[in-house]
Amino acid sequence: MTEVRQAPASVFVPGIGQPAPEFELLNQYGEPVRLSDYRGRNVVVVFFPFAFSGICTGELCEIRDNIAAFKDSNATVLAISVDSKFAQRAYAEKERLDFDLLADFWPHGAVAQEYGVFDAESGMALRGTFIIDVSGIIRYVVVNPRGQARDFAEYRQALLALGEHQP
Repeated sequence: MTEVRQAPASVFVPGIGQPAPEFELLNQYGEPVRLSDYRGRNVVVVFFPFAFSGICTGELCEIRDNIAAFKDSNATVLAISVDSKFAQRAYAEKERLDFDLLADFWPHGAVAQEYGVFDAESGMALRGTFIIDVSGIIRYVVVNPRGQARDFAEYRQALLALGEHQP
């Protein structure tokens, strides 16, 4: 899949074929998670506006319920919002999310800004998804506007296409 669909933005969103911006954030347990720690695996970075919100919960529970599709593609899911690690932990426990929820809390939204999905007016991340291959190259990008859920079927197609880009 080579098409980039995104919400109107005045910032740069890294595109397909570009190296994914490196980051280190704390997960819901306060443990540091670095993107570079996953070299050799595919990574699905899912930015979401806020823990406990309706559309976000639906999207993340759909990932939870279909986690085998990610594992079958040698992919790790990293979900990121501007919430604190404490909110992320409560959210993960309530929804039984067994993948890392990362806190882009301080500096507020810094990683979302690096990926071009931070909405400064509302102080939240847009619904951005970046699928990154084993070498750290972005192979799929979609950024949906507030209120518009992502299409899980597109994830499946993008994950299947990753096999074409493996070294």
